[in-house]
Amino acid sequence: MKECYFADYTVGADAYGSIERVCAPLGRRAVIIGGETALEKSAEKLKAAMRNFEIIDIAVYGKECYRANISRLYDKYKDSGADFVVGAGGGKAIDTAKCLADMLGVEVVTAPTIASTCAASSALAVIYDESHVYEGFWYLKRPAFHCFIDTDIIINAPDMYFRAGIGDTLAKYYEVEFSMRGRALTYRDEMGLSIARMCNTPLIAGAAGALADCKKGAISERFETAALIILISTGMVSMLIDGKYNGAAAHAFFYGLTVLPGFEEKFLHGDVVGYCVMVQLMLDAKPNEAKKIGDLLRAMGVETTLAERGIEVSRENLDRVFDATLKDPDMEVVPYEITKDMLFDAVKAVEEMYE
Repeated sequence: MKECYFADYTVGADAYGSIERVCAPLGRRAVIIGGETALEKSAEKLKAAMRNFEIIDIAVYGKECYRANISRLYDKYKDSGADFVVGAGGGKAIDTAKCLADMLGVEVVTAPTIASTCAASSALAVIYDESHVYEGFWYLKRPAFHCFIDTDIIINAPDMYFRAGIGDTLAKYYEVEFSMRGRALTYRDEMGLSIARMCNTPLIAGAAGALADCKKGAISERFETAALIILISTGMVSMLIDGKYNGAAAHAFFYGLTVLPGFEEKFLHGDVVGYCVMVQLMLDAKPNEAKKIGDLLRAMGVETTLAERGIEVSRENLDRVFDATLKDPDMEVVPYEITKDMLFDAVKAVEEMYE
């Protein structure tokens, strides 16, 4: 027997208005977990929308999605009688809420306050250690029960998060196609690849305009479309395809870079992943495609080299980054052998493109 789950969603400035109807089957008692700023922006709207529910607690998740923090929350709420968890905020807050719900054995609904990752609709969480270094994935049985996308909150969030969401999403098609290349694909794999194309051509065409609208606070069709591609399309792809195809060199290189002291705290995930897409494309002998992505990133104000981030581009400095990259699970299924020399050559090629 094969099962496939997707996160349903409601989108719009009044998205929370459907919480009563959608969540009623889950029960009446909920815990709301979110980021500090996210809760400042969303808590009052959530409480108003959930006035007929019993909100057990509204709590800040912490500063990182790591196992000890998730366990702390579990110990706090394991005897609370919560029927479901609401995760509000960005990727780390929502991932923490998803893991908490998984441990409690209840459903989670998500209320993203920024459009920066697919965390709100995917069935995995990215786990870091307490030093902000990537540790691995936490795989969940299913994605969120429902995703409530309040565009009024998202449009008023700092536009850098929306920009980072675009960068992260640009990786989806390139990584899925790279991992799947030359392999026998199932129906679900093929469907996932088709949806992944939404994360490429239409996003690239509309990204700059959507970001411009975001900066102006204009909830346009192109802004909403880009937000849905970031939050929903990527999650659908990850639910459909075999997990081994869900990432490749771009995300592996990002996670490798987190071994550099302070890197993960200083730079936004999606901004760096967008750059890492360029590295993967250069690795794959597609310089013109790498330039297309690079030019888009630069137009959005994103650094397209390591040098611009103050990182020394030398084999000695990056050797441990490449070690971590090649050990990352996202590199287990690639179409050909990749070496540290190949990664370094790809990095240098990107640096030279924008000297």
